[in-house]
Amino acid sequence: MKGKTGKMKSKTGKMKSKTGKMKSKTGKMKSKTLVKNILGTQLIPCGSQGNKKTGYYRNGTCSNSESDVGTHIVCAVVDNDFLQFTKSKGNDLITPTSYFPGLVAGDKWCLCILRWIQAYKAGKAPKIIAESTNEIAQNYISKNILLQFSI
Repeated sequence: MKGKTGKMKSKTGKMKSKTGKMKSKTGKMKSKTLVKNILGTQLIPCGSQGNKKTGYYRNGTCSNSESDVGTHIVCAVVDNDFLQFTKSKGNDLITPTSYFPGLVAGDKWCLCILRWIQAYKAGKAPKIIAESTNEIAQNYISKNILLQFSI
């Protein structure tokens, strides 16, 4: 339906732009919710090296989704100790496959929070990048512990 200005309105009566994105009553575009890191600032990309695109969505960020049952929210700089540890637990991150490039020491990767905690308890947790670790990680382990591993 059209409003007084001739612009399209949604079923809720809010104005839409030409692209169909919702506008507030002031006419400004609504922004997406800011995803924060464990420092309380905007989550920045964890990184991607060549064909190694990290994150659940393979977009370089440790963002979260209900469909991400592994909760890939810790941006880690993997090392050999961690890679061998996780392989011993049945999660081989070293060997390349048709859908996974394989990791080497020094790669930045969004890890599952529960695997990181398991490695932490075993003394094998890799260092993390706090600015790229999703704030949701604090729901699983204390921020202070995470920051002890921050580089």
